[in-house]
This record gives sequence, C-alpha cells and structure tokens, in this order.
Amino acid sequence: MTPAPPAVNYAFEVDAVHKVFSGSQNVYALEDINLKLKEGSFTCIVGPSGCGKSTLLRILGELETATAGTVTRNVTADKVPASAFVFQEHGVFPWFTVLQNVAFGEHMAGVGKRERLEHARHWIAEAGLSGFEDSYPHQLSGGMRQRIAIARAFATGSPALLMDEPLGALDAQTRMLMQEQLVRLWELERKTVVLVTHSIEEALLLGDQIVMMSARPGRIKEIIDVPFGRPRSMEIEGTSEFGSMKQGIWDSLRDEVQASLRFS
Repeated sequence: MTPAPPAVNYAFEVDAVHKVFSGSQNVYALEDINLKLKEGSFTCIVGPSGCGKSTLLRILGELETATAGTVTRNVTADKVPASAFVFQEHGVFPWFTVLQNVAFGEHMAGVGKRERLEHARHWIAEAGLSGFEDSYPHQLSGGMRQRIAIARAFATGSPALLMDEPLGALDAQTRMLMQEQLVRLWELERKTVVLVTHSIEEALLLGDQIVMMSARPGRIKEIIDVPFGRPRSMEIEGTSEFGSMKQGIWDSLRDEVQASLRFS
C-alpha cells in the first residue's frame, strides 16, 4: 500500500482577492489572486512596475484590506507580530544604536530586556555587524543599515517575513553580497518569506517559487518552481540551467512590462 503523501501546511492562502483603490478615478490594482504559500517557503514575486506586487504583500501583512476575496493567515506567534516587514528604504531609527534597533520589535512586544538583547546580539552577529552594536545608523553605510533592518526582522521572532524590494536601493556589488547573506540567514530558521523584487536573477537565487504577475490590474500569470537545491550560493548563476530559466522568465514577462509602459 502506497503511503499517503505528507500533509502540506500553508502559511498563507489567498482566495479570489481583488483590490480597488477608490478615488476620483478608481485604480484596479489586483484581480482574482489565488495563491497558497507553504509554511517555511521562500516566495519571490516579480512583475512590471505598478502591477500590485507591493499591494499584495501589504494585504498578506494586514497593512491593506482586500476589496473582495479572502486571505487565510496560518502564521501565529505568542508575543510578537505574525509577520515582520522589511522595506526598500531600510526604516531604521536614526536615534537608536544598532543594538537598540535590532531589539526594537521584541521591546514593543514586551519581551524582557535580557532576552531581547540576547536575541538582538545573535542576529547582529549573523548579519555580520558584530562590533557595531553601539554605532548609530548615520555612522554606517547603506548596505550596513539595510542589514540592520533585516536583522531586526529576523530578531522579532515573527514566523513570516514580508520584504518589499529590500535590496533594491543598494549598489550592484553590495546587493550581491546581501543576496548571499539573506539566503544564509533564511536557511538558519526557514521562516516563511515573501519577497517582492524586480530582479529575475534575485528571484532565482533566493526563491523556492516565483510568482509572476501581469500588468495592472495585477493577476498571477504563472507560478514557477525553482529547481536549484539548498544550501544555495551565487555559483548557480553561472550554470546553463540558470541562464535558460532567466531567459524564459524574461520572455514571459516582457509583454507585461511593455503593457505597463503603455498605461503608465
């Protein structure tokens, strides 16, 4: 008798979600989004500018409400928020030290000082910021400030991380280093991560699956499983399979980008 396949646990289940921004002229941002994200998976969302990628992320994190449809969130935590956000602009507090910034989430959740500082120091070390605990953001580079934001998200203890172009403002070389570091940090705990990016290479390097969206109103055009094993490093970018997948995704995405330009 063939054993039954293991049950799949979904962190997020999105069913027929629509989003309309009302105003003098309604903006139809999302249309009929259906999506299931496995617990502990790393999902990358790609698509043209204005297609609703960030709106979908904000709906997942309860920063926006859907106009129609439902979102089932099976991510829970006792003391801390179920989801932690990282945005393109790092959003660290300039009046806090690195240690205070990274510990902030658990401070707001009421975690005891000793425990939260211990967690913060752990993630500061994992993010390669040891020795800078007492530094202020203005004393650090842009890449280091973004590492603070990423370390803070991991340090919250939230089971889900929602990231909106977290590496988009970095220079190319720093971005490559941060991509590798983000993969390594995620592999430590396997939180559920949803990351919005414009970079096909980044999506292939980081993701277990890639959700490709159409031009506005954003619909899911295709969901692509990424075949590369883990642990994963940037060496895969030199493989023929990586190059072939990158080209295939761009061929599918090109028409959507052109359509978005016509209506922008």
